[in-house]
Amino acid sequence: MSYYETIYECAADNFGLITSAKARALGVPNIELVKLSHRGRLIRVGHGVYRIDHYIPTPLDKYAEAVTLTGESAYIFGESVLAMHGLAFVNPAAILVATTKRIRKDLPRYIKPLYRTEKDHVTHYEGIPSQNIVSAILSCRESIMTERLEHAADEARKQGLITQKETECVKEALRNGRQDSK
Repeated sequence: MSYYETIYECAADNFGLITSAKARALGVPNIELVKLSHRGRLIRVGHGVYRIDHYIPTPLDKYAEAVTLTGESAYIFGESVLAMHGLAFVNPAAILVATTKRIRKDLPRYIKPLYRTEKDHVTHYEGIPSQNIVSAILSCRESIMTERLEHAADEARKQGLITQKETECVKEALRNGRQDSK
Protein backbone atom coordinates (compact mmCIF):
# COMPACT_ATOMS: atom_id res chain seq x y z
CA MET A 1 0.00 0.00 0.00
CA SER A 2 1.33 3.47 -0.88
CA TYR A 3 1.82 6.22 1.70
CA TYR A 4 -1.18 8.10 0.27
CA GLU A 5 -3.41 5.04 0.54
CA THR A 6 -2.32 4.57 4.16
CA ILE A 7 -3.11 8.22 4.91
CA TYR A 8 -6.41 8.04 3.03
CA GLU A 9 -7.59 5.03 5.06
CA CYS A 10 -7.14 6.99 8.28
CA ALA A 11 -8.25 10.42 7.05
CA ALA A 12 -11.45 9.18 5.39
CA ASP A 13 -12.85 8.38 8.84
CA ASN A 14 -11.70 11.69 10.33
CA PHE A 15 -13.32 14.38 8.16
CA GLY A 16 -10.48 14.03 5.67
CA LEU A 17 -7.92 15.16 8.26
CA ILE A 18 -4.58 13.62 9.19
CA THR A 19 -1.98 14.93 11.62
CA SER A 20 1.74 14.45 11.16
CA ALA A 21 1.82 12.58 14.50
CA LYS A 22 -0.89 10.16 13.34
CA ALA A 23 0.85 9.69 9.99
CA ARG A 24 4.12 8.89 11.80
CA ALA A 25 2.27 6.33 13.92
CA LEU A 26 1.07 4.75 10.65
CA GLY A 27 4.64 4.59 9.36
CA VAL A 28 4.47 7.61 7.04
CA PRO A 29 7.48 9.95 7.42
CA ASN A 30 6.90 13.72 7.65
CA ILE A 31 8.76 14.30 4.40
CA GLU A 32 6.15 12.22 2.57
CA LEU A 33 3.40 14.50 3.88
CA VAL A 34 5.32 17.48 2.53
CA LYS A 35 5.82 15.76 -0.83
CA LEU A 36 2.15 14.80 -1.08
CA SER A 37 1.21 18.38 -0.22
CA HIS A 38 3.46 19.77 -2.98
CA ARG A 39 1.90 17.34 -5.46
CA GLY A 40 -1.59 18.51 -4.49
CA ARG A 41 -2.69 15.20 -2.94
CA LEU A 42 -2.84 16.75 0.55
CA ILE A 43 -3.88 20.27 1.54
CA ARG A 44 -2.02 21.82 4.47
CA VAL A 45 -4.64 23.08 6.93
CA GLY A 46 -2.27 24.19 9.67
CA HIS A 47 0.93 23.23 11.44
CA GLY A 48 1.11 19.43 11.27
CA VAL A 49 -2.47 19.06 9.98
CA TYR A 50 -3.43 18.05 6.43
CA ARG A 51 -6.65 17.25 4.56
CA ILE A 52 -6.85 14.76 1.70
CA ASP A 53 -7.45 16.47 -1.66
CA HIS A 54 -10.65 14.77 -2.79
CA TYR A 55 -12.71 14.98 0.36
CA ILE A 56 -16.42 15.84 0.20
CA PRO A 57 -17.10 18.63 2.73
CA THR A 58 -19.71 18.32 5.50
CA PRO A 59 -21.23 20.93 7.84
CA LEU A 60 -19.18 19.51 10.73
CA ASP A 61 -15.77 19.95 9.04
CA LYS A 62 -14.99 23.26 10.74
CA TYR A 63 -15.54 21.70 14.18
CA ALA A 64 -13.34 18.68 13.45
CA GLU A 65 -10.69 20.99 12.01
CA ALA A 66 -10.82 23.30 15.05
CA VAL A 67 -10.28 20.41 17.46
CA THR A 68 -7.51 18.87 15.35
CA LEU A 69 -5.66 22.18 14.98
CA THR A 70 -5.91 22.91 18.71
CA GLY A 71 -4.41 19.61 19.80
CA GLU A 72 -4.93 16.23 21.42
CA SER A 73 -6.86 17.20 24.56
CA ALA A 74 -9.14 19.66 22.73
CA TYR A 75 -12.93 19.48 22.57
CA ILE A 76 -15.78 21.69 21.37
CA PHE A 77 -17.22 23.73 24.25
CA GLY A 78 -20.31 25.71 25.25
CA GLU A 79 -22.16 27.69 22.58
CA SER A 80 -20.17 25.95 19.87
CA VAL A 81 -21.62 22.58 20.94
CA LEU A 82 -25.10 24.04 20.61
CA ALA A 83 -24.26 25.57 17.21
CA MET A 84 -22.79 22.25 16.02
CA HIS A 85 -26.17 20.59 16.63
CA GLY A 86 -28.36 23.50 15.54
CA LEU A 87 -29.68 24.14 19.05
CA ALA A 88 -30.69 27.42 20.77
CA PHE A 89 -30.37 29.62 17.66
CA VAL A 90 -26.71 30.45 18.31
CA ASN A 91 -24.05 31.40 15.79
CA PRO A 92 -20.83 32.21 17.65
CA ALA A 93 -18.23 34.29 15.80
CA ALA A 94 -15.54 31.77 16.68
CA ILE A 95 -15.58 28.08 17.55
CA LEU A 96 -14.89 27.74 21.25
CA VAL A 97 -12.44 24.90 21.80
CA ALA A 98 -11.56 23.90 25.35
CA THR A 99 -8.35 22.14 26.23
CA THR A 100 -6.63 20.91 29.35
CA LYS A 101 -3.25 22.00 27.99
CA ARG A 102 -2.04 25.54 27.46
CA ILE A 103 -2.03 26.59 23.80
CA ARG A 104 0.93 28.62 22.63
CA LYS A 105 0.60 28.08 18.88
CA ASP A 106 -1.08 30.45 16.49
CA LEU A 107 -4.57 29.34 15.55
CA PRO A 108 -6.87 30.73 12.85
CA ARG A 109 -9.20 33.52 13.97
CA TYR A 110 -12.26 31.28 13.73
CA ILE A 111 -10.94 29.20 16.65
CA LYS A 112 -11.05 30.57 20.19
CA PRO A 113 -9.08 28.34 22.59
CA LEU A 114 -10.16 28.11 26.22
CA TYR A 115 -7.86 26.63 28.87
CA ARG A 116 -9.94 24.57 31.32
CA THR A 117 -8.70 23.21 34.62
CA GLU A 118 -12.16 22.01 35.62
CA LYS A 119 -13.22 18.56 34.53
CA ASP A 120 -15.95 18.71 31.86
CA HIS A 121 -18.20 15.90 30.72
CA VAL A 122 -16.62 15.15 27.34
CA THR A 123 -18.08 12.81 24.74
CA HIS A 124 -17.86 12.38 20.96
CA TYR A 125 -20.53 13.49 18.50
CA GLU A 126 -19.94 12.21 14.96
CA GLY A 127 -16.37 11.43 16.06
CA ILE A 128 -15.66 15.00 17.24
CA PRO A 129 -14.63 15.39 20.90
CA SER A 130 -17.17 17.66 22.52
CA GLN A 131 -18.57 18.75 25.84
CA ASN A 132 -21.79 16.79 26.34
CA ILE A 133 -25.06 18.53 25.51
CA VAL A 134 -26.29 18.79 29.11
CA SER A 135 -23.06 20.42 30.31
CA ALA A 136 -22.95 22.67 27.24
CA ILE A 137 -26.47 23.96 27.84
CA LEU A 138 -25.74 24.66 31.50
CA SER A 139 -22.42 26.36 30.72
CA CYS A 140 -24.24 28.84 28.44
CA ARG A 141 -26.58 30.22 31.09
CA GLU A 142 -24.77 33.52 31.38
CA SER A 143 -24.67 34.19 27.64
CA ILE A 144 -27.96 32.77 26.32
CA MET A 145 -31.53 33.41 27.49
CA THR A 146 -33.07 30.69 29.65
CA GLU A 147 -36.00 30.24 27.25
CA ARG A 148 -33.61 29.50 24.40
CA LEU A 149 -31.69 27.02 26.52
CA GLU A 150 -34.94 25.25 27.49
CA HIS A 151 -35.82 25.11 23.80
CA ALA A 152 -32.32 23.71 23.12
CA ALA A 153 -32.94 20.97 25.69
CA ASP A 154 -36.26 20.09 24.04
CA GLU A 155 -34.68 20.07 20.59
CA ALA A 156 -31.77 17.93 21.82
CA ARG A 157 -34.33 15.47 23.18
CA LYS A 158 -36.12 15.38 19.81
CA GLN A 159 -32.80 14.73 18.06
CA GLY A 160 -32.06 11.89 20.49
CA LEU A 161 -29.00 13.61 21.93
CA ILE A 162 -30.28 13.53 25.53
CA THR A 163 -32.86 11.50 27.42
CA GLN A 164 -36.18 12.71 28.78
CA LYS A 165 -34.77 12.56 32.32
CA GLU A 166 -31.75 14.65 31.29
CA THR A 167 -34.11 17.16 29.65
CA GLU A 168 -36.08 17.49 32.88
CA CYS A 169 -32.88 17.84 34.94
CA VAL A 170 -31.55 20.56 32.63
CA LYS A 171 -34.80 22.51 32.78
CA GLU A 172 -34.91 22.20 36.57
CA ALA A 173 -31.30 23.39 36.86
CA LEU A 174 -32.02 26.31 34.53
CA ARG A 175 -35.04 27.34 36.58
CA ASN A 176 -33.18 27.04 39.89
CA GLY A 177 -29.99 28.66 38.67
CA ARG A 178 -27.89 25.64 39.63
CA GLN A 179 -24.92 24.30 37.74
CA ASP A 180 -24.48 21.00 39.53
CA SER A 181 -26.58 18.91 37.13
CA LYS A 182 -24.71 16.19 35.27
